[in-house]
Amino acid sequence: MGTKNYSLLQVSCNIHKPSIIPMKLDNLRALLSSSSSSQVKPLSKELERITTLVKHVPSIIKKTCVGVLDAFVDSTFEFVDQPLLPSQSNFSPVEEIGEAVGVTTIEGKIPEDFPIGVYVRNGPNPLFGGLKSTKSMFGKSSHVWIEGEGMLHALYFVKDRRTAAWNISYKNKHVQTDTFKLEKVRKKPGFLPAIEGDSLAVVLAYLLNMLRFGEVNKYLSNTNVFEHSNKYYSIAENHLPQEIDIFSLQTLRNWNLNGSWNRPFTSHPKKAPGTGELVLMGIEPKKPYFMLGIISADGKKIVHKADLRFNRCSLCHEIGVTQRYNVVMDFPLTLDIMRLIRGGPLIKYEKEGYARIGVMPRYGDADSIRWFEVEPCCVFHIINSFEHNDEVVVIALRACKSAIPGPDFGLEKFEWFSKGFQHTKDHIDENCDEFSKDDESFLCRVCEWRLNMHTGEVKQRILTGTDFSMEFPMINHNFVGVRNKFGYTQVVGSQASSISGMAKYGGLAKLNFEDWRFETSMDGKESQDLIQVEYHMLPNNTFCSGATFVPRIGGVDEDDGWIITFVHNENTNISQVYIVDAKKFSSEAVAVISLPSRVPYGFHGAFMSLDC
Repeated sequence: MGTKNYSLLQVSCNIHKPSIIPMKLDNLRALLSSSSSSQVKPLSKELERITTLVKHVPSIIKKTCVGVLDAFVDSTFEFVDQPLLPSQSNFSPVEEIGEAVGVTTIEGKIPEDFPIGVYVRNGPNPLFGGLKSTKSMFGKSSHVWIEGEGMLHALYFVKDRRTAAWNISYKNKHVQTDTFKLEKVRKKPGFLPAIEGDSLAVVLAYLLNMLRFGEVNKYLSNTNVFEHSNKYYSIAENHLPQEIDIFSLQTLRNWNLNGSWNRPFTSHPKKAPGTGELVLMGIEPKKPYFMLGIISADGKKIVHKADLRFNRCSLCHEIGVTQRYNVVMDFPLTLDIMRLIRGGPLIKYEKEGYARIGVMPRYGDADSIRWFEVEPCCVFHIINSFEHNDEVVVIALRACKSAIPGPDFGLEKFEWFSKGFQHTKDHIDENCDEFSKDDESFLCRVCEWRLNMHTGEVKQRILTGTDFSMEFPMINHNFVGVRNKFGYTQVVGSQASSISGMAKYGGLAKLNFEDWRFETSMDGKESQDLIQVEYHMLPNNTFCSGATFVPRIGGVDEDDGWIITFVHNENTNISQVYIVDAKKFSSEAVAVISLPSRVPYGFHGAFMSLDC
């Protein structure tokens, strides 16, 4: 190992010495307080050098340095719990229950033609009691609400072939990522929060996590679950997917395509219509900011990879596909290490920034993308995208403000979130048919962009009103990338969310994209066409998560099937699963299955049909 590399290691190992800390602290503060790029770039380059170096350090030297750094962290950083209000109680983690438990309490009846399979939902379930903050001489840093180790909650539907009786069982289990195992062995928090906080504290957390563990942050694996080539994966977009044994929920391995994909992996990969290939993307706050990849239908190799040459790191959560194209969203929610070093937040929604949608041939590159400029807004989830005549149609959930990561550090977090979940019709901006850009609401509405590939014209229209905010969309998966008539979303319970300062979903919505209604504005003069929306609202103080569409076996119509969702009744503290007939959407659930364990609110779910 060269002298230069060894000196860097020495600096890293000696940072714990009292005589060195003030010097390092003053230097970092000077850099962080300056907006001069000439001062920021050296530190940015040093971060990259240390990141590269730590991956090539001989194990004995690395072990010694890590021990020294652990002692420094233990003596300098205090981990404290982020308390939960009573109204936030079902966001708290649960313990694993062990073996699968039979479920017998069922109201109604599971349909005879419901498929055999497993309904599984992912979500954050933090170790050691909950999300943490750290306090130190460098300031404070905190986990944000989307962090927390992933836990899978699975409900198994098995049918006795002789009697046709349903046997239902429930199981939960943490996703056993590499970093999960590391912290379990330590029996205490190890990774310092590295997303939200005082800039100096976040930069130090970034460095210390990398030096001690070789990673900036934990592999959360808490966002989604998906299937490809009859294998099942848990995913969060800060790392690779983990392959899961769907029956035992055991974590098998990281899926890196034999080393051909060594960067983050989107939480929402999409199967290309016709070919069954898996289209994915990976974003990182360093160049290349955005890589697109395509995995073979058999899941064995990457068949295409392209750097789309972004000039910023957009926090793009989902990619779209059509029969011929990939659809890329470049919107102004960004991750920026340079901004962090200058004293700003790592993640920020830049409401004055640009927004564009890119359409590229399936195996295209950066030069083949057709970009369409659109109004700046925040989009996390695409409902669907497809081709229609000369246009590529993109339907997504659009807001004028991002709830991620939260308020600027130092602001009152609960008040900020609580205000954001309130919305009234008084704040409609007539010019953009959306909330005013100065409004504090997270109101999310269905928006359609029609992108003309021949003329370059963009047509945008809002498809839903302001009665409810919607998120976590789903469709019949057989219609991904082709024209669809129906979509479904979870409906925000505005009052309950405002009281708790965290999103709660009090119902479901069915969107009919081919059935329109006429709505008159509040002053009685203006009007707009909106799509028909049908609602299935849950009982009082009952909220859902992880809803997904389950196609009926042998179904003919697009909406031939059910919506299945985990729900929690906060009055009784009982968690259940609802099965709702998609054709009789407003009617009572056809089956309500009570679970043997509380299921905290989480993120995305999926139904995996199985041959049992």
